[in-house]
Amino acid sequence: MRSVGAFEAKTHLAALLDAVSAGEQITITRHGRPVARLVPPAAEPPTSVIDTITRLRQFSQGQTLGGLTIADLRDQNRR
Repeated sequence: MRSVGAFEAKTHLAALLDAVSAGEQITITRHGRPVARLVPPAAEPPTSVIDTITRLRQFSQGQTLGGLTIADLRDQNRR
């Protein structure tokens, strides 16, 4: 893992981001002490629309409005 000072990181940010996008991890230091790390993002598989809809349906099961209707909620502050 490469280490760079804060001033150098500010000056060469574009080059550091290129290195990180290639998989390198970089520690940014201030006065020789680590203060931050640049790391590539974790690979997350994209969520499909179908999966999202399924999870929303699962979440909503068992949720109630406590006896209120949608019309009651809509009209609550209209009077």
